[in-house]
Amino acid sequence: MRIDEAVGLLSRARRILVLGSPGSGKSTLSQRIAQRFGLKYISMDREFFWLPGWQLRPRDETLDLVTKAIAGDRWLIDGTGLRTLDLRLTRADLVIWLRLPRSLCLWRILQRWRRYTGRSRPEMADDCPERFDLDFLRYTWTFDRLVTPEIAASLEAYRGTLNVLEYDTATDVNALLAELSDKV
Repeated sequence: MRIDEAVGLLSRARRILVLGSPGSGKSTLSQRIAQRFGLKYISMDREFFWLPGWQLRPRDETLDLVTKAIAGDRWLIDGTGLRTLDLRLTRADLVIWLRLPRSLCLWRILQRWRRYTGRSRPEMADDCPERFDLDFLRYTWTFDRLVTPEIAASLEAYRGTLNVLEYDTATDVNALLAELSDKV
């Protein structure tokens, strides 16, 4: 799909999900889209999953928060979160799926770690300083093999009723970001 067509879909969407591997650029793209189209930006890490001090929020509380958030009329949710994906898909108008190469995603994670070491990034819960985590790197490395099939299966259930934009190169994502910047 051409970039101008994608921007047209974005301009009409009221509820957007941005999915992808860690390091794929979900937060950067999500914040730009939310700002450009006046959508409430919701980071799953910050709003649903993590409590201060890297404490994982209880599952029932997470589900309640997601349910309340998707009841809203205009939002953009940044994060893959398979446990609540089907629930979020019931309310989404548009999905953006970032499928960038894992080597690029890992590079970006290492750059993010370098940039935010000792402090929390803006889309993370307070008092969750960026850290080097081998399990997180392993999750990113195996994302395509273990997580992508589950995303694909969930999206397949909405084929024909939900617009899905897939981007598999940084060049395409950067072109979309540039187009969004030009229109601000």
